[in-house]
Amino acid sequence: MNSEITHRAFFGDGEHDFTLTDPMLAELEKITGLGAGALYFQMLTLAYPAEYLREIIRLGLIGGGMNPEQAKRLCDAYGVNRPLAETLALAWEIMAARWTGAANQAQVPA
Repeated sequence: MNSEITHRAFFGDGEHDFTLTDPMLAELEKITGLGAGALYFQMLTLAYPAEYLREIIRLGLIGGGMNPEQAKRLCDAYGVNRPLAETLALAWEIMAARWTGAANQAQVPA
């Protein structure tokens, strides 16, 4: 795990590490059909499909060391039927850690 791009936060049942490693970022780009910059811009302008937020969280958990089944279970239990502002905040922090580094994270767009 790379601490420079790892965000640690509470999600669902406790504190977890979220890291968009190169393989997880490539998977996110494949799922969304967008490059990392285009996805980051969509988040910045609040022009994203809601499902993207859960994918960022799920892939961040996997990149942070969680097994894929557990990451999916957590996202299915705690990432659906919630206010989008909650999932946006966490997804934004995960993307910002990858974009600018965990120590330099930008604020969630309002």
